[in-house]
This record gives sequence, C-alpha cells and structure tokens, in this order.
Amino acid sequence: MEIKAADVAKLRKMTGAGMMDCKNALVEANGNFDKAKDIIREKGKMVAAKRADRETTEGSVIAKVNDKNNKAILVCLGCETDFVSKNEDFQQLANKIADAAIESFPADLEALKSVKIDGHTVEEAVVEQTGKSGEKHTVAFYNKLEAPYIASYIHTNGKVATIVGFSKEISEEAGRDIAMQITAMNPISINRDNCPQEVIEKELEVYRIQIREEKKPEELVEKIAQGKLNKFFKESTLEDQTFVKEGKISVKQYLKTVDPEVKVTSFYRFSLND
Repeated sequence: MEIKAADVAKLRKMTGAGMMDCKNALVEANGNFDKAKDIIREKGKMVAAKRADRETTEGSVIAKVNDKNNKAILVCLGCETDFVSKNEDFQQLANKIADAAIESFPADLEALKSVKIDGHTVEEAVVEQTGKSGEKHTVAFYNKLEAPYIASYIHTNGKVATIVGFSKEISEEAGRDIAMQITAMNPISINRDNCPQEVIEKELEVYRIQIREEKKPEELVEKIAQGKLNKFFKESTLEDQTFVKEGKISVKQYLKTVDPEVKVTSFYRFSLND
C-alpha cells in the first residue's frame, strides 16, 4: 500500500523514531498506526539486546530537590557516546526520568525502572530511546535522600552531581557551597568517625607496606602509619577537608560560621568519570 508522507510524519511525531524507520514500520503494519508503534518499540528491544554488552561511559547526571527542600534524588541516564548524550531527545528523557523520580520517590533503582512516564515505564522508555539512537541507554545510577534541608549541585558538564542533607535549614548559598565541595573533592565520608572500617584497614595496610619498604624501624611502623592515616582523613573526609572556596579553613570550621548547630547528615555523589 502507498504510505503518505503525512502519515510518516505523524508516526515520527508520535514515536520520535527516524523517518525511514517510521515508513518501514507503516509498510509492515499496512498503515495501522498502533501496529507500527509496536514494531518500532520491538525494534528498540532488538537494538537494546544487540548492544547489551556495550559500556555506557557517557550520559547525563541529574540532581533534583523537591520544593520543600527535604527530599532529593540523584539519577544518571547513561549512553555510549558524548554525541548522543548531548542530543535533545536524550536530555529530555533524562530530565523526565529525574522528574518522575522526585515525584514518585521510588525505593531503589529497580523500582525507578517501573515508574511511568508518558504512558510507559522508565525501562520501556529507555529501551525505546535505544532503538531511536542505535546506542545502548541505561539508568546507570539512582539514589534518594531525605533530610531537614537538602542542597544539590550539578557540574557544568552534566557528568557529575551531588545531593547533600543537613540537620537543619541553612542558606541556599551555604548549601550549594557544600554540594560543590563534595562534587569537586569527592570525600569518602562525612568525617573520620563514619569512614568505613574496611577503608581504614586497607589504607593502614598500604602505609605499613610502604613504611617497611623504606626500611623504617619496626617499632615506628604503626606510629608513622597512623600519621599517614590522619593525613588521609584530612584529604578524604568532608569535615576535615580544606574548604575549597575559602582555602584557609576546614569544611567543619566553615559550617560553624554558617550555623554552629548545623551538621551534614548524609550525601550522595555520582560521576561518569570516576
């Protein structure tokens, strides 16, 4: 049967698929739009299956906080190339997923995949976009946060972002400063007290090996290792880090100037480049 250009354009508007994909789907479906949409959706699944083993090292990382500043989500939609990550359709899908996540606040990544956007689940929408672009797409990361006050920051390249919770409300500027600090300096924990024990033990073991290789007296090994661990805490835990924006005080000292009672309660950071 003859397929009119207007019908192809209509299906393209409905699905976002390429012109030739829409025309071929309409031909196969004998002009039936519902069948043609199913064909395009199945094509997306086939493309997704073929590219399942590809790495998604590019994409878009989005942090979003609700209007009350007490709930936030961090989500990453991944793809294979930077070119596709900058595509308008890709960016729209990433933002729709983020909007759906902050609205429904799913428990985990698997739950997020079942959330509905535009009549389809997130997982179905991602597969459909895979079919459109020809590249593997995946929701690479998701986490949520609740706190009395939450700030966020997305780096200008859209590849790394942070959400951080506080024990009480602080100024928007101060919250953003801490979120930027976390984004830039990638602390391993809030402070040395909640640094994972396995991380501490691993660091100490590395230091002990280094010290013994330097032929230091055995009785000094542990003392020197503890000194190196203190340096690690200063560089790698949020409160002990030098506050980058000011350069002369620690993050903990900076927070005391903002509000002596405020504490960072938790944070999540995700980067496509780590």
